[in-house]
This record gives sequence, C-alpha cells and structure tokens, in this order.
Amino acid sequence: MAKHLENEIEKLKNAVLELSSLVEESVHKSVKSINDKDEELARDIIVKDQVIDKKEVDVEEECLKILALYQPVAIDLRFVIVALKINNDLERIGDLAVNIAERSIFLSKQKDLSMPIDFVTMSKKTIQMLKQAIDSLIKMDVDLANQVCLMDDDVDAINRKMYSFVYDQIKETPQFAETLIHFLSVSKNLERIADYATNISMDVVYMIEGTIVRHHNIGKKN
Repeated sequence: MAKHLENEIEKLKNAVLELSSLVEESVHKSVKSINDKDEELARDIIVKDQVIDKKEVDVEEECLKILALYQPVAIDLRFVIVALKINNDLERIGDLAVNIAERSIFLSKQKDLSMPIDFVTMSKKTIQMLKQAIDSLIKMDVDLANQVCLMDDDVDAINRKMYSFVYDQIKETPQFAETLIHFLSVSKNLERIADYATNISMDVVYMIEGTIVRHHNIGKKN
C-alpha cells in the first residue's frame, strides 16, 4: 500500500507541476500581448484556456482518488489537501490571464495611449511572484514561499498608484476613458494573480510545516 501511495503522490505532483507550467506560460503571454499589442497572441491565450480547465479537473479527480483509496496521513495528507487548493488557485490565475488577454484585444487597437510605465514593473514582479511560488512548491522551500508573501505589498502599492493615475487621467482626457478603464482592469487582474501566488506560497508553508499561516503577516517583522 505504501509503495502504491508513493507512486500516486508522485503522479499527482507531476500533474500539478504540468498545470503550473501551463498557467505560468499563459500569464507570461498575456503580459507580452499587452506590451506588443499582439491581438493574435491574446486570442491564442483565450482559446488555450480550455486546456488549463481540463487539467484542473484531472488534478482534482486524482486528489479525490488518493483520498478515497489510500487515506493518506501526515505530510502525504497535507500534500493532497494543498494540491486541491493550489489546483483551484492555478485555474483562477488562468482565468485572470484570459481577462488580461481580453483587455489586450481592445488595447491592441488603441494607438493614442500606452500602458503606464508602472505596468512594466508590476507585470515583472507579478510573474516573478508566480514563478517563485511554484518553485517553492517544487523545492519544498519555506524561505522562498515567505519571500513571495513579502513581495505582495509592492504589487498592491503599484495597483493603488494605477487607480490614482487612471482617476487623474480620466479627468484630464475624458475622451480616453474607455482605454484608461481597460488599463485599470489589467492592473487589477495582475494584482489578483499576485494574491493567488501569495495563497499558493502560504499553502506551501502549511504543507511543509503543518502550520496554517492565513491572516498572519508571514515573514514580516513587527
């Protein structure tokens, strides 16, 4: 039984990593479609989201099978629980990448305005957070997970600046209001991706240490 469970856990781990890779690629491409005003790339992201959705269902079914057939305990049980939660978070990140791609299709046709400079910083930091969150899972690295949580404040701050920027610009150039609102939507979706990356990192801490860290200032000093 122990060997069978070990094999199933390894199979589940590979499935989660495959889903992670698909989602990370989708986010990266959604940002690239904004930067390059690439409508074709944006549409490709939307079409391929169904692959992520199917993989998410497969991972959930694998988790439920392990729980039903093997009744894992300790670290194995925590891994399956975390896999279920991360699986859902990854699917939601994929949806947010689609949201960005949909905004990108509109923005690719707008020639008068470009994304504010903070978008570059925000998108790079968000992608870095997602990558490190996934790496913390692969490497079982608590320190790496904590670093992701600390970075979330930076993304939140940039998102607040984006709100202020859009508010001011709409007053000054109301003719660009629709475009500016799309900018704000992109920013909000990136901020939500960063939040999900933080959730994944906190779940990694739980998996490794058995400690639930939600609602705590993880890794922060008083």
